[in-house]
Amino acid sequence: MITYEQVPAPVRTGFAESHQRFWDRLAARGTWWTGAERVAIAREARAARDCPYCRERKAALSPHTVCGNHTTATDLPPAAVEVIHAVMTDPGRLTRKWYEARLADGLSDGQYVEIIGTVVALVSIDRFCRGIGVPEHPLPAPLPGETRRYRPASAGPDEAWVPMVPADNAGTPEADLWPAGRTGNVIRAMSLVPDEVWTLNDLSAVHYLPNVQVRDPSASQGALSRPQMELIAGRVSVLNDCFY
Repeated sequence: MITYEQVPAPVRTGFAESHQRFWDRLAARGTWWTGAERVAIAREARAARDCPYCRERKAALSPHTVCGNHTTATDLPPAAVEVIHAVMTDPGRLTRKWYEARLADGLSDGQYVEIIGTVVALVSIDRFCRGIGVPEHPLPAPLPGETRRYRPASAGPDEAWVPMVPADNAGTPEADLWPAGRTGNVIRAMSLVPDEVWTLNDLSAVHYLPNVQVRDPSASQGALSRPQMELIAGRVSVLNDCFY
């Protein structure tokens, strides 16, 4: 059970519960990946930090000039490993052509979105642990179960590389994904796999702001004002080569 009760600095209420919900979901069957595969995605993401091939590509003028293979920690398909490692180590240089090459390698768009959602959630929690000076949480034991393979009927070509649920999703089964009626494209880009939007919304509510408050410039949370929150977020994004 995840808890931050013994951390020297006080941790705001809600973090442990939100992180535990993701940990429980990580172990369970997903939409396109099984529980065992989802835990493997998390394990591979952590291992990518020590991959020599990734370090060499990151240092190169162009990652496409470097030949080699990833040092892997799992038996996930090569296309999945490439997505995980590239997102973890060099996200600022990903391109649509790179994404389309992963589809040509056999990865589906739904599998791709679920990988991205899983890695983003994991990194959010792992970096939180680093920030407050506690070890990363041990990965959970996977649970059995077949994938649901659900695909929103309304999803189609839009502003992202992947199909998205329309911004106006009233009257669709995904109408409650953004209750405010609008949301940022960084959230909507995950809507091909609705569960990934729910996870981002849940983590955002404690790490940043509830999704329904993001567009309100007066909204804030904790000890920081909204301008202070955005200044820190912008600086961290630059340091992390945030593509978005």
